[in-house]
Formats: sequence, structure tokens, C-alpha cells
Amino acid sequence: MDLRTGLLLSFRVRFPGARQTLKGPSNSLAMDSPPEIFFSVGEPSGDLHAARLIRRLKSANPSLDFWGLGGPQMRDAGCSILYPLTQLAVVGFVEVLPRLRDFRRVVRIAEEHFDRRPPSAVVLVDFPGFNWHIARRAKERGIPVFYYLPPQMWAWGKWRIHKMRRTVDQVLCSLPFEYQWYRKQGVRCHFVGHPFFDHIHEQPLDSKFVSAWQQDESVQIAVLPGSRSRELFNIWPMQLASIRQLSQRHPSARFLVACLKDAHCVWCKRQLTDADRHLNIEFFAGKTSEILQIADCSMMKSGSVSLEIMARGVPSVVVYHVGRILYHVARRLTDVQTLSLPNMLAGRTVMQEFLAVGSTEKAIAQVTRAMDRLIGEPAERSRQRAELLALADEHALTGATDRTAEVILSTLGEHSRARSLAAA
Repeated sequence: MDLRTGLLLSFRVRFPGARQTLKGPSNSLAMDSPPEIFFSVGEPSGDLHAARLIRRLKSANPSLDFWGLGGPQMRDAGCSILYPLTQLAVVGFVEVLPRLRDFRRVVRIAEEHFDRRPPSAVVLVDFPGFNWHIARRAKERGIPVFYYLPPQMWAWGKWRIHKMRRTVDQVLCSLPFEYQWYRKQGVRCHFVGHPFFDHIHEQPLDSKFVSAWQQDESVQIAVLPGSRSRELFNIWPMQLASIRQLSQRHPSARFLVACLKDAHCVWCKRQLTDADRHLNIEFFAGKTSEILQIADCSMMKSGSVSLEIMARGVPSVVVYHVGRILYHVARRLTDVQTLSLPNMLAGRTVMQEFLAVGSTEKAIAQVTRAMDRLIGEPAERSRQRAELLALADEHALTGATDRTAEVILSTLGEHSRARSLAAA
């Protein structure tokens, strides 16, 4: 949820260099240069979805140029990265503080780029605490702003809606109830669907990996510790503590740990002790989809991967960890009682969720009991799988990336026609 981007940046932190009244983009520069779309992306998952959108936009209009703040997948898709913003992904108030100087510097980088070669549009992806500042700088310069995977204001921080109205031209909603909520708030928006379902549908699986591991007749448990390093440092020790207990009760069960990158695998392995040599556990990087495809159930950190869990019908238990200060602040700001998107979509608890606040012992015990039931009771796994697949039939619509590209290109076409009429 939005809390992961850090509360501090949302509390109107002032960045240097802000200006109140600025001229719009230079028409002469826009004519002399190829049309450009600027992306601002701060999360690893956003990097994935932005890269897919960049490829779709480029396919529809090969003359487009792409610049931005983001990650390696955007770079591989053909976007010139001014700063690797996904490396600054943070969670919570305390973690933002040491990075404030970095965030200010990145805002200045974007601002200087807007002045030097104004883009035809700015596309923001998630990461609202930071992206509000990018939206403001773009809006001051008359650059159209799109918000793809927008902040979950319906869940917390409704007071921020005035920022959305003031600084964003189009909100591209990924969830149906999100679209209805933004419409009621008077925000110009479109329902495009969630790009995670495009990723699941289009991403080819490693068939050799899947075939090899499907031959294992033991119960296989996917373990998802998270994509951000800071979350991994909090969540994996909890999951490992649960695995140690579950291995005693289910010695034949196999735990497949799905990490985002090799460095995460290395860190997770280093937490094992000599006493853990008996654990039936394997570590993998970049194999999350394959592991979910073969898993009988999963123990996962709350996050957008829950949509893939839903689409693949993997019975799961959700765990998350927050500090006490952030928790007490969040309680006063949030309006939801659930952590995972499938539970939000269902309006009830389909996957059990457990939140550790400060101390982790209670949550570890709760997760262990819930996982014990999933591993030991095939009927319970079948029940939850059926509920998740029913949700997927209703909500897992593909085509979000195409619809998003269509809205962006159509809107830019309208802006171009309007400028031509004004200049005539």
C-alpha cells in the first residue's frame, strides 16, 4: 500500500527550486526534437510495468523518445535513465529521513531536464510521496501529467486529493472500485486495469524449471520475502522462524524462496545457521512466476504480487511488518482493514493476513499456525484456490498496458491539435 513509499514525503516537504509561475514548453524546441515522454518510477514493480508501457508506446509510435527516473527494465526497454530512482525505494517515515538530500537532488535533475528539453508528457508510476513533486514541476511548465498505478487514496490519505486535482491531468486507474472513487472525487480518470495481469499473461515461464520442480511430489511452499531490501530485512527473519517450526511438523515439505535478485538470495542464505542444515529449502532469484506456478501454497509479504497469487490461484498466508511509530500514525490515516488486494477485491478475508507491529513473536506464531493448516489440509488449499480463481475470473483482465498507451497517445493527440489551432 501507499505507506510503503514513506509518510514524510507526503507531508509537504519543501524541495528547493520550486517556482510558482513558469512558462509552458517551448514550441520551437518541441518541433525540432522528437516527441518525448518522461517517466518517473520509484518501485521495482513499477519499473516492470513502465518498461512494458514504454515498449507498447514505442510500438505504436516509433518516433517517440523516452527519458526518465526509474530502473534497469525501463532502460532495457529504451528509456534514457537520468537517475536510478528505484534504488531509493524506501518504506516508512524513518527510512525517508536519511535520503531526503538524494530525493531533493533527483527532483532538481528532473526539473533541469524539463527546462532543457520539455517532454510532451510526464507519466508517474506509483511512489506518490516523491512523484507529487515531479507532478508539480511538470504542471508549472504546462506539461501534461498522467498518473499510472495511482496512490491508493481510497485507502489512506484522502486529504491528498487536492494535489491530484491540481497537478495531474489524467489518472489511469488499475482497480474498478478505485476508478469509481476517483470519479466521485471529481478527478479526470480512466479505468485501464492492472498491468500485472498483462505480465502474467505475456511473460513466458521457464518450462524446464517448471517441469523439473513439478516432478517433486512433496508439498511445495513458495516463500516471497519482498522486492525491497529494507522489507526483506524485516520479513525474511520472520518467515525463516516460521519455516523452522513448519519443517519439524512437515519434514517432507519443500520451501522455495523467491527473491527478486541475487543479492537478496545471498543475504537470505546468510541468515541460516548450522542448525538449519536439515531444512528442505531452496533459494532462487528471478523465478517468482515459475515458483508460484508449481507451488501448492505460499507464505508471502503483502504487496502487488498478491495479484499474481490471485491469478494463479495459489493459497497463501500474508505477513507484513511495520514499526510502532508508523503503525500508530497509519491507524489514524487509513480506512481499510486489510493488507492484500485480493481481500480488498473480495470484500472479505480470502487469504489470512498477519501484521507484526514492532515485536514479531506473535505474528510468527500466527503465520505458523495458518501455514500449518494449508500444508497439512489439502481441502483447505482447494477451498482457498477456488475462491482466488473465482476472483481472478472477475478481475484479472488483460490489456491494461494497451489501454493505457491508447489513453496517453489519444490525449497527446488532442493537445497537439489544440496547440495547432491556437497557433493558426
